[in-house]
Amino acid sequence: MTTFDDRETAFESKFAHDADMQFRAEARRNKLAGLWAAGLLGKSGDEAQAYAMEVVSADFEEAGIEDVVRKLAGDLAGKASADDIRAELGRLLAVAKAQLMEEF
Repeated sequence: MTTFDDRETAFESKFAHDADMQFRAEARRNKLAGLWAAGLLGKSGDEAQAYAMEVVSADFEEAGIEDVVRKLAGDLAGKASADDIRAELGRLLAVAKAQLMEEF
């Protein structure tokens, strides 16, 4: 195998790793957002965990965060606006990435 092939394999591996970490961070962010929203809705314990998993599942409807924003905005009507939810998702993505970095 040539040096070029080694470099190509390394770049492909890094790309796959980065894509996996981004997916994990977004899923973790969605779970954290679900727990945040569950608190606003007065849910706790197993009920809050189940709701957080609903939010994680909502992200598989379409690319981007709008499917999650739509779910949370519908559930949190009057408690948080779509802009508040987007801001919280941005904040929680940083938290999720930090948590993942501590684990790896």
